[in-house]
Amino acid sequence: MHRHLTALARTGLAVATAGVLAVATGSQATAADPSYSAGTSVGVHNAYEKAKYPYFADALDSGAGMLELDVWTNVFGASWRVSHSNPLGNDNNCANAANAAELRTKSRNRDLGGCLADLKAWHDAHPGHRPIQLKIEMKDGFAANLGRGPAQLDALLTSKLGDALLRPADVVGSHPDLDSAVRADGWPARTSLAGKFVIELIPGTVEEGNPADSLWTDREYATHLRDLAAAGRLREASAFPAVHGAAAGDPRTRYPDTTIRPWFVVFDGDAATYTNGTIDTAWYDDRHYLVVMTDAQNVAPAIDGTNPTPAQALDRVNLLAGQHASVVSADWYPLPAVLATVVPRGSAG
Repeated sequence: MHRHLTALARTGLAVATAGVLAVATGSQATAADPSYSAGTSVGVHNAYEKAKYPYFADALDSGAGMLELDVWTNVFGASWRVSHSNPLGNDNNCANAANAAELRTKSRNRDLGGCLADLKAWHDAHPGHRPIQLKIEMKDGFAANLGRGPAQLDALLTSKLGDALLRPADVVGSHPDLDSAVRADGWPARTSLAGKFVIELIPGTVEEGNPADSLWTDREYATHLRDLAAAGRLREASAFPAVHGAAAGDPRTRYPDTTIRPWFVVFDGDAATYTNGTIDTAWYDDRHYLVVMTDAQNVAPAIDGTNPTPAQALDRVNLLAGQHASVVSADWYPLPAVLATVVPRGSAG
């Protein structure tokens, strides 16, 4: 039934042990060493919540290919706050660890810098770990006027994660933009991304529901990428903006400014919408774009959103891999064997 799982589990182990060699010998994908966009992994929605994992290190240990954080910047609070529904403070499982010994010993409820510190401490203790996509939902958007804009996020990510980041410049190479790069050369080989974090940014629910906010995270960060590239400073950028919301055709046509469209190569939306027959999901795969499919449990026939049987969850992963998902996202934190699964994208199990 799950014919790809054993082979891909072995591939995952190879990634962990061959990371240093892969980086040293180049990142070009081959048939024997497929690109990052050629696989489908599993993500955990809001992995910072203490009800799911006592510590963020537990989420990192889970084997998941994607973990999600919610970040607030506005209202009356300070700093980059990490919580689901409290815009004024931090409510999360991050410990601001300086090293692996502190990952589960310090107090929790830290800001984004503290969560990134945990990533770095865990990263240092697990050299050559699987590539991990860190999805950041900017709940109420950037606040550049308060010192929490795209440039400040880049600086924070760089200060905490440094060379552990896959940067847009790493993908762009000699091409003029991300779209040209991934359509021509694809993403780096998965093995070359051992020990790397891929940062995805999406606009948040509060931002999208705010009629006074006309500059959402996606457009603001894509504009930031375009301007950095024009200034010869793309290396400063640390994240990939996502087009949020499943839609037919090329969803980037929603942006009136055509100059920012080529800076979107990540797409994120509801799995049930992507798979309802109105969207050609192969279009994304053919162009090597990443597609995060959320609320995977709601695709018919619906299964439990937290604790389905492993067989049900694996069947859903294979189903959505066949529908060209890059990441299948749900709240399946009780199922670490499922979370660690990576299957070939575009192949139904």
